[in-house]
Amino acid sequence: EVQLQASGGGLVQAGGFLRLSCAASGFPFDDYAIAWFRQAPWKEREGVSCISSNDRNIYYADSVKGRFTISSNNAKSTAYLQMNGLKPEDTAVYYCALDRGGYMDGSVWNSTWLYDYWGQGTQVTVSS
Repeated sequence: EVQLQASGGGLVQAGGFLRLSCAASGFPFDDYAIAWFRQAPWKEREGVSCISSNDRNIYYADSVKGRFTISSNNAKSTAYLQMNGLKPEDTAVYYCALDRGGYMDGSVWNSTWLYDYWGQGTQVTVSS
């Protein structure tokens, strides 16, 4: 059974940092595209970043470019989202999501329908 376990959220002050982790299990961690999404209260879920294993494409939402960095460690079956320079508007529940292919196109990476598996979410709260 494929499972994703997101962790690392918390409460930080504006300007602070957090590192989210998405631990995957139940499949060989060698062909994947893993994305981070977030959802704030009363807002739609939005794509934050994505990394794909085979073509090594990386994508970011414009709102987080230059502040967030996505990475993955195949040996640990884990993807990460390093979030620096956090802002109050980054406050949301963050989800990791998995597509079982190793390639990702830039025009669809932030489409929720593309991902078959989702983690449970981790809360990130940034105070001003």
